Amino acid sequence: MTACAIEGGSAGAAATADPEAEPGVEPDPEAGPVGSGAPGEPAGAAGSGPSGPPADAPAPPLAGPAANAGTGAEPGARPEAGTEAEARPDEGRGAGTETGPGPVAAHAHGPASSADGTPLTGGFTLTADGAYAARLTAAPGPPGARAWYPERWTLDGPEPYAVPLPLDQPEEPDSEVAPLADGRVLIRRRVADRQMFSLLYPTGPGTGELLLGAVGRTEMTLLPPSPDGRSVYALAAGEDHASLWLVAGGAFGPEEVARIPGRCSGGVWLDRAGRMLALDRREPGGGPVKAIAVDLGRQGEVTPLLQIAPGSNDRLVLADPDSGLLLLRSDAPGHDRLGWGVLGSCLPVRFPECLRLADVTMTPFAVQPDQMLMPESCAVALRIDGARGSWVGVWRPAGRQLHQFAAPLGWMPGAGYWSRDGVLRLPYANGATPCGVALLEAPEDVDPVSAAGRTGAGEGGGEPSAADTAPAVCKPVPLGQAPLHGAARPD
Repeated sequence: MTACAIEGGSAGAAATADPEAEPGVEPDPEAGPVGSGAPGEPAGAAGSGPSGPPADAPAPPLAGPAANAGTGAEPGARPEAGTEAEARPDEGRGAGTETGPGPVAAHAHGPASSADGTPLTGGFTLTADGAYAARLTAAPGPPGARAWYPERWTLDGPEPYAVPLPLDQPEEPDSEVAPLADGRVLIRRRVADRQMFSLLYPTGPGTGELLLGAVGRTEMTLLPPSPDGRSVYALAAGEDHASLWLVAGGAFGPEEVARIPGRCSGGVWLDRAGRMLALDRREPGGGPVKAIAVDLGRQGEVTPLLQIAPGSNDRLVLADPDSGLLLLRSDAPGHDRLGWGVLGSCLPVRFPECLRLADVTMTPFAVQPDQMLMPESCAVALRIDGARGSWVGVWRPAGRQLHQFAAPLGWMPGAGYWSRDGVLRLPYANGATPCGVALLEAPEDVDPVSAAGRTGAGEGGGEPSAADTAPAVCKPVPLGQAPLHGAARPD
């Protein structure tokens, strides 16, 4: 496999998307593949230049596997609790339907602050279309006396609302939940040395539960819900291989669909059909972590996705199937940096200087959808964690500017989704609002020339760091009073 490098990093639209290259390490002409073509075809190659300061030196391109495959059918026969994997959920349960392509699903982990009476949460997960969300929550109370229960949020109506889904006994705080497009909620529970899976749904004043079956693993992690709206996968990581399980949406309850050599983590969907899944893998014999693409339509066939430098750790953080925009994290520049590339293109990976702020950690969590063939124009939402807590950043590859905003009180950190017209919706819950969504319209990027004289602008007006200014306040707006369509703005 040969590397396809673009000299000077100035080909195509990416020439205006990043700061000027600075002296540093020369690109490796023998860098390995960063992605693959259609399944079964030779993988492409890509990489990136260094970035001690900004890194825009030549790099191999990104290439992505094709994604056109169907998904599993509705589950089959219902088992007894505790059996290995047989189940059949009742068909027609729930009320939602898929609404078509939407934002990339968000997986928000970590408890929300409870200093103001906000209910504690064990995670917040959105469906791929942003219609439903689910979390494990508990009313404030003394430690050890909190009753944890799942809660489903409905977000595609005129006003958001939450439906509690408690059962006869409280859940363990390490349980995981994931919403489906029909309104049901999958829950993973650890029972002794097994993982139990059930579907929960509201039944008038109570909660209905449909047992799906069990998997004999001590540890498993739910992946973000599949973009098809029906399937949920779980990853069981081992030292020498990882097992990928379809735990909802299969024919007969939980079933193992792939075994992947090496130690795997992460989980990012690359297409709208729910066929191509990206994982971060370390080879069985050790070595760096590299993102791979797993083709679920070909029994888990694995192809390389990120190979920026031979010894670099290259992880995929987020992907947008519409535009092909990839957000990644790599230490190829010499230390861990956020970068971006385009799936299937010959453009190099870029590491923008504006995404390199001191004393904070930034994690992309949502990409503006429906930007066909315009990855540089996609608005990207980032969670920024620092000494002051967590707040929101908005950035576009072409804009080279990071806009920072204070999060609404009680925001589920790292949770949110974009509308097609560039409005970011941030779910939150606090003592005054048990279920709310704050709206944030993507700001316009200031032309670098006009920003050259501003305080905080980079040298030559390139990329203001915005580190000197406090984040603007993101005000919650009732969805019933919010405009359905935002004004069109030039990219």
